[in-house]
Amino acid sequence: MFSKEEAAALRKHFWTNYGKSFPRKWLLYNTKIKGFSFKFYADNKTAMVLLDIEPNSETKRELLYEQVAALKKVTENDYLPDVIFDQEYVLEETGKTISRIYVKLDEKFSIYDKNTWGNAFQFFNKNMSAFELWFYEFEDFIKQADI
Repeated sequence: MFSKEEAAALRKHFWTNYGKSFPRKWLLYNTKIKGFSFKFYADNKTAMVLLDIEPNSETKRELLYEQVAALKKVTENDYLPDVIFDQEYVLEETGKTISRIYVKLDEKFSIYDKNTWGNAFQFFNKNMSAFELWFYEFEDFIKQADI
């Protein structure tokens, strides 16, 4: 195993290498919808590309999720065939309930195993690009729920 410092350095190295491998500015938090953001996630077991819906208002979260869920078929058919929609996703760290739409890397992965990084980088690039295209295509429709 790694010490806390070694693990932190390896995580930092992972994200730095990803940024160097695919140098571009991602949409991420710049959706102009409060509490509606795209994220990359990697830990010792999995890599994911996420859309987290977590505004301050529970009502707003439900409205935004319903708006996005209305696009489920087109999302699966045209953008992200393996997408998972989870209206009531509970964050382990805080116990907070959010809505999460995500794609998970199906291969063996660990942020601490450099041999798995290349596949994760390709996965991130492919799926975040598809997520962004999806968002730009349906941005106006999604924003209708942003009251």
